Amino acid sequence: MGSTMGTIVVIDDDAAMRTLICEWLAAEGYRVRGLAAADGGDADLAIVDLLNLRARGPQALRAVRASYPRSALIGMSTQLARSLEGDSPLARSLGVSRLVAKPLARDELLAAVAATIDVPD
Repeated sequence: MGSTMGTIVVIDDDAAMRTLICEWLAAEGYRVRGLAAADGGDADLAIVDLLNLRARGPQALRAVRASYPRSALIGMSTQLARSLEGDSPLARSLGVSRLVAKPLARDELLAAVAATIDVPD
């Protein structure tokens, strides 16, 4: 399982939340790095906390996209009433695969990650 799992960067300045998300993903076999800010490198997926979704979200995503140009993106936000698929107008406008509402449900986050980067052998 581990050889086909992707590499994920979790970018959230809340250390407790970042640690929890990393633990969930690592338990599923993903290779995970938790960061307070984007530092660049190689990853299949970047999961990004968007503190101010509409005002500063696009700016935050541009910085992450510059650091991880080949990575898929999932945004997280406390400003969402519910999670949104990639074909929602807001997700499309931000250029993310999905938007996940915070507080997070473990199963919902794992499903979003799997739908974004897992490919069958």
